[in-house]
Amino acid sequence: MENIIRIEGKVNFSITLDPGVWIFDDRRIDLDTYFTEQKREKTDELEEYTKAVSKHWEREIREGAIYPPTLKSERKFEKEKLLNGTFGIKFGPFLHNAEPQPDSTKVVFVGADAELEVDIPTAQEIILAFSKNGKPLKENGPVHIYFEDGSNHSEPLTGVHKIIVK
Repeated sequence: MENIIRIEGKVNFSITLDPGVWIFDDRRIDLDTYFTEQKREKTDELEEYTKAVSKHWEREIREGAIYPPTLKSERKFEKEKLLNGTFGIKFGPFLHNAEPQPDSTKVVFVGADAELEVDIPTAQEIILAFSKNGKPLKENGPVHIYFEDGSNHSEPLTGVHKIIVK
């Protein structure tokens, strides 16, 4: 039970989160590269799709259609990545599902030694780190709190076990 996080306070639905299952969530973020890679500007999805299809079509014309014989090796690579990676997940969808009441303005992340109080738009961009080097955060977990811009990357809030919406 020590790995469970509750979202409570001024919400329509109190939610219980289990970080142990987030490793299987497609929304997980690879924290090994997230704070170091350049943030891409949001581009038109249609333009991005068109460029990807054009590149693929050009390659097929030059090289011929090649079917991927590496499906097994790609799965192995993904498995290795899951077993050795450092991952997090955005807090926004969980806050959305809890449905903060209209008069709520702040979110408090309660850690082992400290608390972090932020406004709701900032809280939606918070990243909950749940694994490091392929292992769950047991010692000072269950989650660590990172700002999306990485400003607290070297010193995150640790030991977060409760989230209160005020």
